[in-house]
Parts: sequence; structure tokens; C-alpha cells
Amino acid sequence: MSLVKEIDFGTPIRLAETMVTLTIDGESVTVPKGTSVMAAAMSREVKIPKLCATDSLEPFGSCRLCLVEIEGRRGTPASCTTPAEEGMVVRTQSDKLARLRRGVMELYVSDYPRDVLISADGGGELRNAAAEVGLRAVRYGSEGWNHLGDARDESNPYFVYDPAKCIVCSRCVRACEEVQGTFALTIEGRGFESRIKPGPTDFLNSECVSCGACVQACPTGSLIEKSVVEHGMPEHSVVTTCAYCGVGCSFKAEMQGEKLIRMVPWKQGQANEGHSCVKGRFAYGYATHKDRMLKPMIRQRITDPWREVSWDEAIAHSASELKRVQGKYGRNSIGVITSSRCTNEEVYVLQKLARAAFRNNNVDTCARVCHSPTGYGLGVTLGTSAGTQDFASVDQAEVVLVIGANPTDGHPVFASRLKKRLRRGAKLIVADPRSIDLVRTPHVEAAYHLKLMPGTNVALVNALAHVIVAEGLVAEDYVRERCDREDFELWARFIAREENSPEATQKYTGVPAADVRAAARLYASVKNAAIYYGLGVTEHSQGSTMVMGLANLAMATGNIGHVGAGVNPLRGQNNVQGSCDMGSFPHEFSGYRHVSDDATRESFEALWGVELDEEPGLRIPNMIDEAVAGHFMGLFVQGEDIAQSDPNTQHITAGLAAMECVIVQDLFLNETAKYAHIFLPGCSFLEKDGTFTNAERRINRVRKVMAPLCGKDEWRVTVELSKALGYEMDYAHPSEIMDEIAALTPTFKGVSYKKLDELGSVQWPCNDAAPRGTPLMHVDRFVNGKGRFMLTEYVPTRERSGPRYPLILTTGRILSQYNVGAQTRRTENALWHAEDVLEIHPFDAEMRGIVDGDLVSLASRAGNVSLRARISERMQPGVVYTTFHYPGSGANVVTTDNSDWATNCPEYKVTAVEVRRANSLSAWQERNAEEDFTLKQLLEAAPDAAE
Repeated sequence: MSLVKEIDFGTPIRLAETMVTLTIDGESVTVPKGTSVMAAAMSREVKIPKLCATDSLEPFGSCRLCLVEIEGRRGTPASCTTPAEEGMVVRTQSDKLARLRRGVMELYVSDYPRDVLISADGGGELRNAAAEVGLRAVRYGSEGWNHLGDARDESNPYFVYDPAKCIVCSRCVRACEEVQGTFALTIEGRGFESRIKPGPTDFLNSECVSCGACVQACPTGSLIEKSVVEHGMPEHSVVTTCAYCGVGCSFKAEMQGEKLIRMVPWKQGQANEGHSCVKGRFAYGYATHKDRMLKPMIRQRITDPWREVSWDEAIAHSASELKRVQGKYGRNSIGVITSSRCTNEEVYVLQKLARAAFRNNNVDTCARVCHSPTGYGLGVTLGTSAGTQDFASVDQAEVVLVIGANPTDGHPVFASRLKKRLRRGAKLIVADPRSIDLVRTPHVEAAYHLKLMPGTNVALVNALAHVIVAEGLVAEDYVRERCDREDFELWARFIAREENSPEATQKYTGVPAADVRAAARLYASVKNAAIYYGLGVTEHSQGSTMVMGLANLAMATGNIGHVGAGVNPLRGQNNVQGSCDMGSFPHEFSGYRHVSDDATRESFEALWGVELDEEPGLRIPNMIDEAVAGHFMGLFVQGEDIAQSDPNTQHITAGLAAMECVIVQDLFLNETAKYAHIFLPGCSFLEKDGTFTNAERRINRVRKVMAPLCGKDEWRVTVELSKALGYEMDYAHPSEIMDEIAALTPTFKGVSYKKLDELGSVQWPCNDAAPRGTPLMHVDRFVNGKGRFMLTEYVPTRERSGPRYPLILTTGRILSQYNVGAQTRRTENALWHAEDVLEIHPFDAEMRGIVDGDLVSLASRAGNVSLRARISERMQPGVVYTTFHYPGSGANVVTTDNSDWATNCPEYKVTAVEVRRANSLSAWQERNAEEDFTLKQLLEAAPDAAE
């Protein structure tokens, strides 16, 4: 094995219909118009020395190393900034060029630490360039005026900045601007005093978001990963897929043996195109953290110490207990919960375990508690339970509506792409109760921020649609050709009612009617208008209604079926889309086909060799309710922590405590494991073979970087458990599981590991009609034939503020942390977010005598916790906000079990609360801390497994 090498063309590859032909070193070269001479040469493997140029950035022309000679032109122009022209004759090698390049290089090296030139921990491009130009000696000494004594900045936990190695090529500054869009770096001083600076402070305390773009761009080792400094350069790499958010970034995992040295974003990754965020780039240390559980454990009661056992004993005991529970309480008394962090293959075999081995449909997933309204809402309107576009589509958008999403924190790589489009002229509408970064960020400002009250999404989308219908802005030709006419006319009459006007809905939303009207006109005024939404749309009592409302809006304006438009859910976890696709819902097989459909069920029965239940099974809330009632007594939870992530924590834990057999498979002893009788260690993404499906329906390969630290693949654990229960699953490799998925799932019919390895990735549907996948959905017709407009009556949530609970709590995420924090809390990312805090508007804080940093009680009808207050004008009066990344914070102790009417997706985004100053943690938090201490004692008391 060796390092995966990627070609650097020096400047971006241009796309143009017009081609030009030139001659480079005697060879004819044809390239798209606008391509630089440097990139044209590299297309024929003619490498011109360079330092300031790289193909992820626009040409800059500062290093003067890439000089060439062009017939008929004076001087030696820089090849990076010189466009290729028809008939041009270029020489890249001559005595004159060699002399000039060596002279330039000698000046750089004269002010560069000599020991680094022979070290193996960075500065590779500079060393290589010195060799390419034939530099063998430096005539200038190191005495006199230089930068060799400049202080290093080691404040960032992941990388070092050493100004002594900096040549001020500006690649880092340009990467921060052009790729990331944060503008955190600048050049301070002039001439010899020029320095790269992260503003007036150090890297840790600056606006730097630690995406790693600057480190990746640096050609001299001035910016370099601390892991490389400590361990040296990697010697081989494996291309895999990030296991954090739903963007699905591709990375090169660069290794020394089985030690991971660094993660480098892969330029050929079709979701991220060589960019990354702090989590995917650096926050992988959890995989080898000391808290990892690597051996199976069992106990009779949840108050007993754990006992380490062998895999054989753990699987046999799990099967025995599940059989015992079913024998005592009936076939429907046990079930499984799949994970959006696991691979498609792992999810598929686990839902198969429930249906074929348990012989029931009691399977649910954490994806249901975030994006199930997406599946329902887009399914009934457009015919497919997924987003319509690829990420590249936003490059052509003229207007972008971001609603209920915070891309810079939740989906930062997509956010960087979006910001680039906005800097180039697209208009932005933000609809969010909170002032997210996109409302105003460097060189980006929303045209409209519709700062609505939580719980009023449907009223707002109806008001936007009302303007479009009432003012004659409907795309009549599109609707006539592409949509069900009767449905449209019924919807148009409904939406035109005065009750849906911006003036009438303002009393609910709090958004000025004039702003709603202006935003609606802007959205409807262009050819390409795109909608991107997140959990702020779905996690409501009317989540499904709201998704249908967004689909209505897009269809009414003709914004489905072409590039630059669409309705696009931003999935929160790496495989939310995939876990839904694989049949993780109790009423659906893979491919979103109902279990009651005879033809579908018969196809699964024929391949699986077992009769399947036609009745839908239990969702997680039903499982918990039935457990409290004494009927549901056994649960296998894989890669999910429902005791922290699901709403109304105290009800969830009561249900778990009532069960007789709880099996948890995870990397760590999480909150749910406190109630487990059997713990099975899991594998990190670095230890897996399989696939993830991202928010754009893109199926990406996950490749094993190291052997499973726990000694067994997760999919194999499920297969062996199924066998112990009496149902055989016969797979030798995850590729065979994917073959079965393809055989049973029409949208995956053409998917195979061979195809994924050849194409890099594919977007479903991938079948006979689309053998290379489908980047853009609904191009000529909707999947269900005609687009269906659905009535979206606004029904206020039952969760309303009042005298006792006068504020509304809404929740979300932060850039440095991920979901319940089990992974990111065990990395240096905790430096940026060490605890969950409560954001509160200055007016609400002053009314309660709260100052910044105070400990405050956050109380609802469901429970109360104590958090530190952060006074912030991001919030509007009457609304408070917190995250849920730390289990001790107990955010979901406060949230209620209200849920979406169609899917039971919890209403995380609306909880009536009161906030008061406090002088101690809540009773629940104190009890939880005691349980943590007890769990630690029980773990320490665990006897070792027999060899």
C-alpha cells in the first residue's frame, strides 16, 4: 500500500464550450478556453515548478517560480496567471528559465530553516520545488535580517503555525477566503515585515473554524498538523467517508501501519471536492480514546457489576435472553433500534434480524426522530422520500431560501459552497427564530431574515405561497404540464384565503407582513430558486405539513426538476438517508415500500425464506410506552443513545428500566448503557467496510482503515446473533449484503461495490434507467407522474407559552460538537464548547435579574435542569436556545413528548419554559451524576473475561 496521490493542476480546471489549441514544449495541447498555461501543461504531465499556485484556488502569481517563455511576448510571464490562447507557443524549459527559477528559489530558502529542508514532517512542496529547479547551494548566509526567530503559534489543538517557515505565498489566506469563506486570516505588515496573522489574536481565539483548508494549502510546512510533527509523515492511505454529518465528505485516511496520522479531504470526493470541517478533518481521536469499550459484557440486573465475557458467550447469552423474553411476553415483546451512524449494510442486516429472526416489524431508527417528516412530506408531494438535487446544484441558484437550518454549524462544508455562491451574487432568504451566522457573515448578508416564532413554520410558508398565488407569480405553464391540476386548484383556493395572508399570519409568526411579501416576490422572481432546510422544519408537531408546504412552494414556482432549484433536506447525521432507505421504519421495507403490500412482502419472503408479518411494528415511543405498561421487554439498540437524544428523558429511562433485556452496541458506555443488561462493543467508521448515503442520495464507500479494535465487525455480530436465534444469514463480506439490497430495492438495483469503486459514488435511483445514478430528480416528470399539491392548514402546537412557562425553548447544534457528543466530546473539540449553555435575549435576562455566566434553572412541564446563561442578541425576546451535546446538561429532560402528527417525529424545537436564577444543579442532574459515578464503580468492579 502507498499514499493516494492526487494531481495538482496548479489552477482550477475551467469548464467552457470553446476549446483552444496551443503548443507546449513542442506538443499540441487542447484545453477549454480560460484554462491557464500551467494547467494546460499539467494536463499533458508537463509539471511547471510552483509554490503559490494550487488548483483549489484562483491564480495569484506571487511566487514567480512558474515562469515560462511565450513566442512573440517579451519577458517571462507566470504560467498560473496567463490564460492559454489559440496558437500560443510555450516553452517551460530553457537555460534562462532555469537560472531565473533557481534565483527565486534561492531567495526563499535563504530565509527558511535549513533543518526542515531535510526533515520528513512537512515543507514537502518547497523541498520538491527546490529539487525541481536544481538548487544545490545557497549563497546567502543566515545572518542579518530574517524571520527564523519568529515565535510559533501552537494554540490550536490540531495544528501549528511556524512563521519561520512561511514565505507569504498567501495560499492559506486565499484558502480561508475562497474555499472556506471565513476570512479569518490576513497579511499584516508590508514588504519584509509581512506576516500571516489570524487577526489580532492567536489561532485558537480567532475567527478560524479549524477546517484545515489553510493547513492543506500550505506548501512549506509553516502550517502543519501536530500529529505529523509528533509522528512523522504517513506512508500509506485509504480513501473512506466521514462519519459525522450528512454532507458525506470523502477523506484520505493517511496511516503509518495501523496508526492514523491524519485525515486529508479527497479532491475527487464528489460531495466535498477536497474541503473539510473541523470534525471530519481533525476530530477522529475518539476512535482510539481510552473510554472505548473493547470487550463484550453482561450482567443480570442493571445494578450489578459488569462481567467481561467472550464474544461467543455474549452472543449466546443475548440470544437466550431474547428467546426467554419472547417466550414469556409474546412475539411482539422485543425489537431493535438502528443507527444513522452505522453503514447501510449494518442497518440492513439489523432490520432483517427483527423481521426474519424476531418475526415482527418492531424496528425503528434515530432517523425518525429527526427527518421522518421529510420522507412523508416529499413522498406524498413529489413521490420520493429524499432531496431533489446534488450539492453542486447550488452553484447555479439565483435565490436560496434557508429555513430551519444552520449550515455553517451543522453542515459546514456545504455552507462554504453556499457562501461562495452568495459572494458571487445569489440572494439569500433566511427563515429562523435565531440569527444564525448566514444572516450576516463576511461578504454575505441575507436579503431577508424572517425571524419567526418557533412553531409557526406552516403559517409562514402559507403566507409566502399566498403572495405567490394572489399576485399572479405562479409558474402556470409548469404547473399545467407537471402537476395534478385538480390538486393545484384546490390548494390555490385554500392558500388564497385571507387567513393565509402575511397580514393575517403575522400575529402567529411575528414576521412583518412587508418582509414576507418581499421575500416571496424575490423567491418567485427568478428561474433558479432553491430551498435548503433542516431539523428546524421537521422537528415540529406539523413537521410533515411543513415539508409538504415547501414542496408546494417549489412546484408553484416551477423550481423542481432543474439545476439551481429544488427542495433539499440537510440531513443531520452521516447515514440518516441510508438508514431510512434500508427499511428502518416499522411500517416499511427498504425502498420505502409498505409491509402490508403483498407483492413487496412476497419478494422479501422468497429471498429470505421466511414468512413476514404484514402488520407495522412499534415506533420508539410505542416501545417505551409498552415497556412501562409491562408488555415490551427486550430491545437491541445499535449505535444510538435514546436516553440522551430522545425527548422526555425521564419517560425514556423509565421504559428502559422496566425492560428485562436491553442490549446496547456502541463504542462507549453511553447513557442508555446504564440500563443495559448486555453490552456489545462496536466499531468506529475507521474499522468498517460498507457504504453511507448522504443528504444528496449519494452512496459513498466506507473502507476499512484498521482492523476492528473489538475483534469483530458489527454486521457480523448481527449475523451471528441471528444464527443463535435460529435464522441463518449467510454473508462473507459487506459487498454481499449490498448485492442483496440491490436485488430487493428498486432504487438500488444498479448499485455494487464494483460500480462504487469505478465511479467514486452514485446517487440513487441507480437502476437500468439510470445506470450511473441520478444527480437530479424529477427532470421530465415526477416519480409519481404528477406533482401533488397538498393542503397545509396551520394548526398551532399544543405546546404554548403562558404565565407559568412564558418563554419558548428551541434547540440546535454547534460547529465543534456533533449530536449527543459521544464522539466529539472525546476530542480536542471540547476546547471550543466545554458545556451546553442557554442563550437568552438581554431583555428576558434583565427581566429575571440574570447576568452572563449565571447558573439558571430551565424548567418545563416535563422537567427542569440548570445551565449557564449566555446573554445573546442572536435570540429574539421570548425565545431561548440550547444545545444537547453533553449528557449532564439534560436538555431532553425539558423537552416534551409532543410529536409530528404523521410520523411521531418529536417536537424538539418548541417547548414552553421558564428561566430563573439558580444556585445548584437540578435534582435530575444530581441523580444523573450519581449514576455516572455508580456506573464507573460497576465497570471497575467487572471481572476479566475468561480467555
